[in-house]
Amino acid sequence: MSIEPDISPSPDTPAPIEAKVSPMMEQYHEIKAANPGLLLFYRMGDFYELFFEDAEIAARALGITLTKRGKHKGQDIPMCGVPVERSDDYLHRLIALGHRVAVCEQTEDPAAARARKSVVRRDVVRLITPGTLTEDTLLDARANNYLLAIARARASAGADRIGLAWIDISTAEFIVTECAPAELAATLARINPNEAIVTDALYSDPELGPLLRELPAVTPLTRDVFDSATAERRLCDYFAVATMDGLSAMSRLEATAAAACVTYIDRTQLGKKPPLSPPSREATGSTMAIDPATRANLELTRTLSGERRGSLLDAIDCTVTAAGSRLLAQRLAAPLTDVEQIAQRLDAVAALLPDPGLREALRATLRAAPDMSRALARLSVGRGGPRDLAALRDGLLAADQALAQLGALEVPPKEIQTAMAALRRPSRDLAQEFSRALADDLPLMKRDGGFVREGYHDALDETRKLRDDSRLIVAAMQARYADDCGVKGLKIRHNNVLGYFVEVTAQHGDKLMAPPLNLTFIHRQTLAGQTRFTTAELGEIEAKIANAGDRALGLELEIFERLVALVQAATDDLRAAAHGFAALDVTLALAKLAVDDNYVRPEVDGSLSFAIEGGRHPVVEQALRRDGQPFIANACDLSPGPGQQSGQIWLITGPNMAGKSTFLRQNALIALLAQIGSFVPASRARIGIVDRLFSRVGAADDLARGRSTFMVEMVETAVILNQASERALVILDEIGRGTATFDGLSIAWAAIEHLHESNRCRSLFATHYHELTALSAKLPRLFNATVRVKEWHGDVVFLHEVLPGSADRSYGIQVAKLAGLPPSVITRAKSVLAKLEAQDRGQSARALAEDLPLFAVTARAAAEPSPPSEAERLIEALKALHPDELSPREALDALYALKAKLGKA
Repeated sequence: MSIEPDISPSPDTPAPIEAKVSPMMEQYHEIKAANPGLLLFYRMGDFYELFFEDAEIAARALGITLTKRGKHKGQDIPMCGVPVERSDDYLHRLIALGHRVAVCEQTEDPAAARARKSVVRRDVVRLITPGTLTEDTLLDARANNYLLAIARARASAGADRIGLAWIDISTAEFIVTECAPAELAATLARINPNEAIVTDALYSDPELGPLLRELPAVTPLTRDVFDSATAERRLCDYFAVATMDGLSAMSRLEATAAAACVTYIDRTQLGKKPPLSPPSREATGSTMAIDPATRANLELTRTLSGERRGSLLDAIDCTVTAAGSRLLAQRLAAPLTDVEQIAQRLDAVAALLPDPGLREALRATLRAAPDMSRALARLSVGRGGPRDLAALRDGLLAADQALAQLGALEVPPKEIQTAMAALRRPSRDLAQEFSRALADDLPLMKRDGGFVREGYHDALDETRKLRDDSRLIVAAMQARYADDCGVKGLKIRHNNVLGYFVEVTAQHGDKLMAPPLNLTFIHRQTLAGQTRFTTAELGEIEAKIANAGDRALGLELEIFERLVALVQAATDDLRAAAHGFAALDVTLALAKLAVDDNYVRPEVDGSLSFAIEGGRHPVVEQALRRDGQPFIANACDLSPGPGQQSGQIWLITGPNMAGKSTFLRQNALIALLAQIGSFVPASRARIGIVDRLFSRVGAADDLARGRSTFMVEMVETAVILNQASERALVILDEIGRGTATFDGLSIAWAAIEHLHESNRCRSLFATHYHELTALSAKLPRLFNATVRVKEWHGDVVFLHEVLPGSADRSYGIQVAKLAGLPPSVITRAKSVLAKLEAQDRGQSARALAEDLPLFAVTARAAAEPSPPSEAERLIEALKALHPDELSPREALDALYALKAKLGKA
């Protein structure tokens, strides 16, 4: 510990003069204090500038130069800036990193401030956060941009509940649901929010806090935002309804989360309320539960390296619209568990298969349809432009064309009927009005003008003519005045002092000042050789010419606001049409996928069946096709056998590189595709509803959380064994490989028994522990399968066929040879392997299987408590003593007994 020297000034030392804060810095600090936690983009001319800590953060994030601008209280002010015209690029990068930004604009002309001898007035006009974006330049067109609110209700005995509400203001989607804390990780992975808002208490919670802090952007807020007592009132105010009866039925906890969402949106949009769909309640269990590890392992929307290319979504996305791509991603994230809804989606896909001409015509029509949802959102919050109006016009015209094409279907399935009804909802008068009003070439911003078609508005046409043809107007007036006066040399001129004026030579000046011309011409100035006049008409024309540009733009902006009002009046119908387009696009895309890749319609029912014939991996098959190679299809049947009530477990053995992991994944992906309503890559498929999908495939550590590769593997396995129910589908690859051989074998052994006796779920279990195959003799629902290989002159040929049976070798040395290990290492490895195999570990394992009883648990039973330690026994013995009741002899004996126990402990 160091002691600071006393440097306080003596009474005789004059007090330091406090550095004066400049008016600009005073204004900056005032605005910054009103927007804590946000980077302040402070408008300075053609730049947005950032100061102090904001500048340091932005300079690091954007890779731009950090410089200085003046001093504040004797210290240099860190500063960096970005050009206004390129600000969207920088904003996109900051938002992607999870930052929030307050945009502060100049709200008056600098000339007015100079005249007032004051700093230019500025104010925050926009709060930009990752979950409240509407601009195309800041959004991914193919992905939703969700703001998520998370609320918690405390309960006794660990029965807490979590309420969630998520909104995409760029498409108006609004959904609420509830879940248990144990299900929060899977729910967050499914929603994949761009920003989450939580209470301060929840953010710092020891159990849920670490999970929340893993999200891309989390904003802790004060408790009043999540006040359940005012939640209903805030929702009713936002949606302008008298009671909650006008909204979807939801629990108090869901309403709390929903109210937090709309409150945050109201604050960030500075009073502008983007129109949202009424909250839609998602029933518990209505979608397949998929935890984060499974989503990552199966690479549903992103590969393990974080890229979209190579994921399942990339492989099946044949959509032609951004809205369709977003909807497909939503369906892939949340497969259905309702057999009837799945059948409706499959019916729609099947209806579009027979007529390739109709499919391609509809896809061409949809390709021309703009993103109506996001155009509508931008217009609603005042950030739209003329092109957004044109997008709605073109969307309505495309809707008419699509409806005409869909007329070729004699009896459209329910899913397509619903889409057609949505496309019919908006009034076509809107499209006609926009067609009459909007020019062919439209500017991006309304402030640029020139977007109203000529002939639409008489006053605008006249003003534009005055603005554009001012020279012709003045020349015509000059010719008329010259004829009226009989003075051929009469000119109309202009300067910055007088403006427009009539000029004649001095000899004609008297004529214009004499009756009757003096009633028209008003004397302004006499020079040596000229006399200058004005007229009332010329003054009016001058004012019109001077203001024509501003007036033309003002008239266009008035027309724009009137057209936006028409849009707002039709918001619900336009939003329905946009969703109809998206649903139709997804159906067409899945039909194209089915035809192009030879997919079949799966049979989906409420049983526990899982029978796949000729199954293929959708991503790997496409990759092989690009290289001109075939994919080897395989069957899989996890259905309950005769007389059995639960699904089977397949234990798959075989060498590395043979395709075990691919086989595991492809069956999980086939089940998932079937339940989003897609045809599947197989020759036949019957799938009983899967309510939870679990995958433990691949190896990776989690150093940030202090977890080794093996610890990650065990944590993921624990989740599966603790949560998998009879309707779950589990795929496990190489359980126990990250530790010592016999430890790993023991864990894998016990895990298989637990899956068979306790979870009783349909499972695929790949392993290199060949000893486990002996369990099939004891476990009636365990089926041994192997991946076929062939040895040829010391090398191994992978045939990628999955057949009944078991492997007795892993061919690891042959794979190591293929990988390029030095020949000396390969030779030595073969020698060591021969000695190890001589010990016949397999024989001892078979004996172990015969000697050990089966995994003795009942379904979902708690683990048997371990016996107490010696230290615990000692503590219990002490607690059992009652000194007041002991004789001296008994007390001495008890002391000796405790000392003996202490020795053991």
